[in-house]
Formats: sequence, C-alpha cells, structure tokens
Amino acid sequence: MKRKRQKPKTQEKQGVSRRDFLKGTGVAMSGGLLAGAHVAAAEAASGPAGVLGPGAVPITLRVNGKAHTLRIEPRLTLLDALRGHLDLTGAKKVCDRATCGACTVMIDRKVVYGCTVLAIEAEGHDVTTIEGLAPEGELTPVMAAFVRHDAQQCGFCTPGFIMACTAFLESNPNPTLEDIEKGLGGNLCRCGTYRGLREAVLDAAETMRGGKS
Repeated sequence: MKRKRQKPKTQEKQGVSRRDFLKGTGVAMSGGLLAGAHVAAAEAASGPAGVLGPGAVPITLRVNGKAHTLRIEPRLTLLDALRGHLDLTGAKKVCDRATCGACTVMIDRKVVYGCTVLAIEAEGHDVTTIEGLAPEGELTPVMAAFVRHDAQQCGFCTPGFIMACTAFLESNPNPTLEDIEKGLGGNLCRCGTYRGLREAVLDAAETMRGGKS
C-alpha cells in the first residue's frame, strides 16, 4: 500500500534570533527599520511595482563615519559589500549562515551578522566594523584585554568577538561571568579560547569603568 506523504508541520517562529544575546542587542533588526531609507527609492524606481534590481542599483553606505557610493545588486549582503567593494576585510566570511558570528558588525551600535543583512537595508544607517573601532591604530580596552588574556589564538573569529564584546559592554558595563557566557552566545570560537575570552571581557569592563590604566 502506497503511503501518503504528509505535509511537514509549520515550525513555530522563534523570534528575532536563536540566541539571547543577539535578541537582546538587536541582531535581527526589523526590516522596516533597516529598509526605511530605501522605501522611497523603491517607489521611485522603474517598473510597475517599483522593484529594485535585478541589475545593479546605486546606494550609499555610511561605514565607520564615511559615506561610500556603490553600484551593487540588491541581493548582495552587507558582508560581501564590505569585503568585496570597500576592502574592509575584518569581518570574516566563515559559515555564511548566521551561526558562527565571525561576520559580526554593528548597525547603529547594535550587533548584526553581516551575512544576514542586505547591503541596501543598511543604507541610511551607521555601520561600524572592526576597522572603525580603533581608526588611529591604538588598541581599545577590549582589544588590549584580548592580547593580555590570549583570547585570540588563530584570530579568525577575533574581529567578530571584539565587536560583540564591545557592544555587550556598552549595554552591560558591570557584567558577571554568567552574563558574559549568555551575552557572547552568538559567537563561536573553534580554538576553544572561551576561558580567555571571558577573562578578557571582565578585564576590559574594569578598565572601562576606570579601575585600570
């Protein structure tokens, strides 16, 4: 007897992120917020429904305080725009599926996975990458703490962790170890330097509060 194929059950929505940290810091920013600057452009674009693309369209991205005018396809992610068009390669392309956090950047000081945001969605917002945290070359408290506690090892996940740690300490300047473990749950380290990472965050928090020079 031939078995009837059952329709898969609809999965229940899980909110804006799979991890509390990314929910708390707004990694999955609403489409309305991010795309707001492009609504008017879409309405004015050619075509019956004002659809952008599929060819390249002009956009302006404000990254690390500087405006950059680009012509890109609407399907291009923010991560690919940063790496391939602006030569900002600090954010790494690793899993490309919002799992590891190596591509973490900030939009309006809220962390996002660069591989999950379209470049056109970031138009009209302030994008910060690892290159923008210390433009003069001087280490930030978080960067210096990573060095002191050997929290970087191979270094591939380090830019994403520094971005995540910086945003975390901006919203939680006096964290406990439990807070840190929960707060950095959106980033993975394949070298397993989690102990050094946690100590680095505690150290940086003390420095930023004025406890160390």
